[in-house]
Amino acid sequence: MAEIEFRGVSFLYPGCERKALDQVDLKIEPSQFIVLCGKSGCGKSTLLRQIKKNLMPFGDLTGDILYRGADITELDSRAGVQEIGFVQQNPENQIVTDRVWHELAFGLESLGYPNQTIRRRVSEMASFFGIQTWFRKGVHELSGGQKQLLNLASVMAMQPRVLVLDEPTSQLDPIASMEFLETLQRINRELGTTIIISEHRLEELFPMADRVAVMENGRVIAYDEAEAVASFLGEHKNVMYQGLPAAMKVYAEVRPEGKCPVTVRDGRLWLEHLLQHGAAKKSIAELRPEEKPPAALQTEVELEDVWFRYDRNGADIVRGISAKINKGELFCMVGGNGVGKSTTLKLISGIQRPYRGKILVRGKNIHKEYSGVVVSVLPQNPQALFTEITVEEELFEALYEDKRREGEKKEAVGRMLDLLQLNHLNKSHPYDLSGGEQQRLALGKILLLEPEILLLDEPTKGLDPYIKTVLAKILKELQAQGVTIIMVTHDIEFAAENADRCAMMFDGDLVSCDYARAFFSGNSFYTTASNRMSRHVFTDAVTCQDVIDLCGANLI
Repeated sequence: MAEIEFRGVSFLYPGCERKALDQVDLKIEPSQFIVLCGKSGCGKSTLLRQIKKNLMPFGDLTGDILYRGADITELDSRAGVQEIGFVQQNPENQIVTDRVWHELAFGLESLGYPNQTIRRRVSEMASFFGIQTWFRKGVHELSGGQKQLLNLASVMAMQPRVLVLDEPTSQLDPIASMEFLETLQRINRELGTTIIISEHRLEELFPMADRVAVMENGRVIAYDEAEAVASFLGEHKNVMYQGLPAAMKVYAEVRPEGKCPVTVRDGRLWLEHLLQHGAAKKSIAELRPEEKPPAALQTEVELEDVWFRYDRNGADIVRGISAKINKGELFCMVGGNGVGKSTTLKLISGIQRPYRGKILVRGKNIHKEYSGVVVSVLPQNPQALFTEITVEEELFEALYEDKRREGEKKEAVGRMLDLLQLNHLNKSHPYDLSGGEQQRLALGKILLLEPEILLLDEPTKGLDPYIKTVLAKILKELQAQGVTIIMVTHDIEFAAENADRCAMMFDGDLVSCDYARAFFSGNSFYTTASNRMSRHVFTDAVTCQDVIDLCGANLI
């Protein structure tokens, strides 16, 4: 008997013309690890929410959704809560109490378990997830990664048969993300829990998956083992091909013969065999010489020994940062959750003020003089920018104080809808959009302000691989116009492909800064899968295209 089964399921949101789900057929067997992927807005979140009775969206649902052979809509409320767990994208949306141990016990208390059972299960979960050291902490003290791990532990305390996760790592740094996904694999392997997870980051998930489902326009267009799905995406030139693990893409582009490597380890062994035990004759410097920066660069933003804390008696969040960011460059900051990256953006924007040090924009202290420079910020939570009831009105709101005529404003909004591929959603409510679509809308509002300095906090969060390429093109065009871009990101692949310089933030300070290729070539974890896979044969290959090009050059 299947654990979860969709039979001809269609779903239409109120007021929409296009179905969010269109004749979906999907069968998930007990204890399987299922990965769900597809473009933003393809229906992934809608499909996942149909599995959890009390999270089902309001709309017109047809077809059958079965849980262990029974209609899921008729599932007993207690069983629905206990047997099917759900972890959301934003950890803040799921936490309901003030203390870690309260959160772990909340679900069990709500289900009416006796105290002895609650104490036993909470202790067991705290030990399994390794959270004993912050067991009695306040939730507000936790980093984003810790909050998401707490959400998972709280759900698992109820011992669910099925665990559903909707892009759970989108706000986690690379190390926290790997640890979170490895924990999921342990849960699946050691407890036999069925796992269904939607993600855009497929590098770590493909090797774990029993089967992968690809969605497009509300339909499941592929459902098979990882290697078969990779072949399907490549043959059909599907946009999700760009999101495949680096080893699979290099294999497909260089020599698709024999068994396809999936993991970094498999890719290393495959490369070594391909290049006759690491005999690399040409380097990336010969194929693609790095352009030398101009001798005299114009400094756009400068931080001089900047210190900041949120509370007078609290700990320092930013500790003596000094940095110079040049006009027209894309400067990326990476690092773990809670090290001060977002706070640094707030300081540069003027939202927060340091208690020591100076922040200069074109040589003027932003807290004492007006620089005349338009600085715009894309916050980590795009909903912070939403005030209107339709997508189109949101974009018009950005131009409220603009002096252009109404016809010119309409043209500008139309161009932005085209650019960000939101035309078909122009009359939708912003809160009805998927996470990736909300991110694009928020970016559109910011770009309409025509900033000279653009501050981006996790701009690729929730974006599918194709839209990331669109974003990269937009950022390059802005740079060509002289716009300075400062970006905080956990998306190492995007930073490696597009940044001019990257900096590592740790313990409130920038501990390392270099040009992108040199920066990522020297790291073990804060680097790309392509670099980890190929560094034993190519010393300076960072992007997937670097490895493909070097393989071609060294196989001649």
